[in-house]
Amino acid sequence: MQNISYPLINKNLSEIKENILATLAYFDMFNYPLTRAETYLFLNQKCSFDVFDDGLKSLLANGTIHQFDRFYTLKNDHQVAVRRTAGNKKAEELIKIAKRVGNMLIRFPFVRGIAISGSLSKNFADETSDIDLFIITAKNRLWIARTLMHCLKKMTFLVNRQHYFCMNYYVDEQQMEIAEKNVYTAIEIGTLIPLEGDLVFEKFYADNAWTRDFLPNKTMRVASAKPVKARFGKTFFEGFLNMLPAGAIDNLLMKITASRWLRKTQRHKLNSHGLVLAMVTGKHHAKPDPKNFQANLLLRYENKVSRLLKEYEGAPAH
Repeated sequence: MQNISYPLINKNLSEIKENILATLAYFDMFNYPLTRAETYLFLNQKCSFDVFDDGLKSLLANGTIHQFDRFYTLKNDHQVAVRRTAGNKKAEELIKIAKRVGNMLIRFPFVRGIAISGSLSKNFADETSDIDLFIITAKNRLWIARTLMHCLKKMTFLVNRQHYFCMNYYVDEQQMEIAEKNVYTAIEIGTLIPLEGDLVFEKFYADNAWTRDFLPNKTMRVASAKPVKARFGKTFFEGFLNMLPAGAIDNLLMKITASRWLRKTQRHKLNSHGLVLAMVTGKHHAKPDPKNFQANLLLRYENKVSRLLKEYEGAPAH
């Protein structure tokens, strides 16, 4: 399901209203209402803020959407705003921890950039939330870096801190463009919170400029990333590893890891969220299997918009 954009909902609604509804519909799947500014940033249409604001006010006035506190939603339920407020507060605490985790992990050999991903990158957390991390490594050294980092994660189980180290998406500097191009991946990229590696994230966003087709009003956040400091220990260890047949070691670690994960998938082993463990592996990436989640999410989104179309079918123009 590639290159899926926000669909149009109803001919009686102006284009900007269609985009506002589609934007709210996407986040509605996560019970996550948006502020006025966020709704504008996640629109699939380039427009002035004044035009957008007029459309938002019109939808609000005729009861098509609802406002609770400073949040806008399709749901006529104040609890979604209460939930978000509590989730934002919890996220503040967890982001502070994530920054300390990022400062630790950037010291690992061949790690060039670290960002917060997942629900925490949308500034939301609850008591069951993990710290999901997006990692960029040096060219052709992804599997060495990943293996060393996951050795640390194994140790975190001893102190029950494994949920702070969910390093589940890796790319390397050789190939940073994300292959799946759709509204889901565009929003995931657009909401990353880079922690370490300002220069590598500038290159990452340049390589993923296609996200502007989905989020033309969104500016990517590079300023949050700190520059990577030169550290003697890291430089020395990288130099030592590069004196070995590092390319062959990287390839071997990739094959071993891919084999282990394939067995987990075949045994239908579940993760903490009840999903079958699966991973897509390649020389320049390691990521959760998009077939397990992305396709289902995009289908749910299409169905949700289809239901909206039926709901507004025949409605008088406003």
